[in-house]
Amino acid sequence: MTQQPRYAESIVIVTGAGQGIGETIARRFAEEGARVAIVDVDAARAESIASDIAAHGGVALAMPTDVTDSAQVNDMVRAVAGRWGHVDVLVNGAGGFHRLSPITDISDDEWMRVINLNLTSTFFCARAVASIMMERKQGRIVSIASGSGIAPNPFAPSYLPYGAAKAGVINFTKLLARDLGPYGVTVNSVSPGTTATPRVIAVRDEASRKNIASQNPMRCLVEPEDTAAAVLFLASAEARYITGVNLNVNAGNLM
Repeated sequence: MTQQPRYAESIVIVTGAGQGIGETIARRFAEEGARVAIVDVDAARAESIASDIAAHGGVALAMPTDVTDSAQVNDMVRAVAGRWGHVDVLVNGAGGFHRLSPITDISDDEWMRVINLNLTSTFFCARAVASIMMERKQGRIVSIASGSGIAPNPFAPSYLPYGAAKAGVINFTKLLARDLGPYGVTVNSVSPGTTATPRVIAVRDEASRKNIASQNPMRCLVEPEDTAAAVLFLASAEARYITGVNLNVNAGNLM
């Protein structure tokens, strides 16, 4: 007997799916049968990934969206629900930063840009899907947080706006889990350690990456696939009574 894919016919939105961890999460959901909305501010990347998923037998829809713009987020969710009927899973994967700098060099605009990309976008997207999930009495929201939102990395420089934003994502997750629990909707977050993505490689040199890897108990950087596996578990039926949890995927760097 052929086993049905774990996410057959599920409708999944993944933000920040144009690269890195978000891309890996989107591809994994598609491999397991989900219909996946590839949400990214880079339209070309979203289209490329959606086309590649389709070429490999999956179902994906490119949704170019600036997730820091609430109107665009609302339009995106309406379009996905209009095409496929509803939304089962939201993965808030958009986020990141592009440089390390001390507080004295952080401008107002830089602070707001990082907070909006990492935290405000999580609120906008969760708010946009909440009514759909509440009405159906089911749904999964999983947000990508960070070890930086738990504590400063003891082995590498930390970036203040990013850490503050990700700490907000973790507590937002707990608060929203309390609010949506009566509707059968679970809300969780995953905090990866330093992950070998193109962005991390761009902002940290090889010596820095090797140093970070050498300091954790497992002596390695996290791979995008590790975080994707955690997200797919939290979105699964097996995790139906897990909510308000922040799951660390960091090779033991923070415990």
